[in-house]
Amino acid sequence: MGWPIVIICILIAGVFYMRMKTRADKDRREPDAGIAILDFGRAFPEEAIRAIHATADEKAYFVRLHDGKAGFMAVHGTHFLCHLIEAGKVNVSHAESGRGLTVHFTDFSHLDGVYEFESPEIAAEVSLWLLGSFNPQSEIKPIQAD
Repeated sequence: MGWPIVIICILIAGVFYMRMKTRADKDRREPDAGIAILDFGRAFPEEAIRAIHATADEKAYFVRLHDGKAGFMAVHGTHFLCHLIEAGKVNVSHAESGRGLTVHFTDFSHLDGVYEFESPEIAAEVSLWLLGSFNPQSEIKPIQAD
């Protein structure tokens, strides 16, 4: 009488295992920008994210931070390797495709590579972040005293 209960429990455990394995494989294949933001926040809790751009294959994310600094995240399984880019510690040039950047991290060289984006405009914006030359201008004009 106990064998049907044991068999049912084994089947339920098998179905549960297969569903969780499928979900983990999907998470590994399709990284999520929300998870990337959470991982970066755990790695650098004192940094506020202003903007984020994913590469075309969503295997890497470039982050613009609140004080003009930049960050980088690379997919590593179901988590992200987070790196805060220091001023002068990155070399950037355009990729041959026109939609990407060739990036060399002088302090973290195993992240070097060519990162392709959805458009040349995104690549240009990210290159400005990395080079530290992104300086937003305010639309509000200062009031001149007479």
